[in-house]
Amino acid sequence: MNLTNRLILSIIQLSPKGLVKPFAMRYIAGERLDDAVRLVRALNSKGLMATLDALGENVSTREESLAAIGACEQILHTINETHLNANLSIKLTQFGLKINEEFCYSNLKRLLEIASTYRNFVRIDMEDSSTTSLTFNLYKRLRTEGFENVGVVIQANMRRTEKDIRGLTPLKANVRLCKGAYIEPESLAFKDGDEIRRNYVKLLKTLLEAQCYVGIATHDDFLINSAYQFIRQMNLKKTDYEFQMLHGVKVRLRDKMVADGHRLRVYVPFGRHWYAYSIRRFKENPQIARYVLRALFVRE
Repeated sequence: MNLTNRLILSIIQLSPKGLVKPFAMRYIAGERLDDAVRLVRALNSKGLMATLDALGENVSTREESLAAIGACEQILHTINETHLNANLSIKLTQFGLKINEEFCYSNLKRLLEIASTYRNFVRIDMEDSSTTSLTFNLYKRLRTEGFENVGVVIQANMRRTEKDIRGLTPLKANVRLCKGAYIEPESLAFKDGDEIRRNYVKLLKTLLEAQCYVGIATHDDFLINSAYQFIRQMNLKKTDYEFQMLHGVKVRLRDKMVADGHRLRVYVPFGRHWYAYSIRRFKENPQIARYVLRALFVRE
């Protein structure tokens, strides 16, 4: 992150949360599940799918983990009861991954069993590099035990990812491919934007050729156009893949993609931990941070 972007982020972090919140909420459904349900209904009415994420990660007690599991169970029940076209995204550190791996596994298995009764799907989000191997290990374990309603995320900025997908393609893994949101050392992650794009395109081609179902998660026009090219060349059906975007980002583009016949899923975060999530997103995308800063101090 350059000096200007670092300064902008510092100013936002020093601003009262009450000032930042109205602008952060452009990218977050709200603090309650009801807020998320209203948003997903609106998205569904436009032909868009959704994935719900109850914000929170890196819990430190079993009690917090069990509370997170309960909240995610309620999300699955609510999706079913309200007939939403939506699934669930979760973070393993919210389920106790750093407390005890077996405890986390039992929590996730319980959630997948509930999702299975509703014929729904759970996506395991990828977190920082300290959890990558543990995440893939748990995902593979669940798949070998017969769970088909679970997917994982891979990050194109990570140097290890090309090797990681060699262990995923034989499973015909359901994968969300993204650039990567966490700040990692150069020894572990590519830093140059063009290099990350090139790796993203290479990984996407590999996954599609292996007939993995890919959630193509990007707002980058170059990557979207590259995906379009692969879709045409491989003569893919629209049920073979989907595009994914964050709520509140490039709304016109996402609507056009749906109008053009592509399936698109909107990532809908919500919950009382909105501030920590927002700061991480601002770090990932300084343009959003610039917009928030301008909105805080400049009257249009």
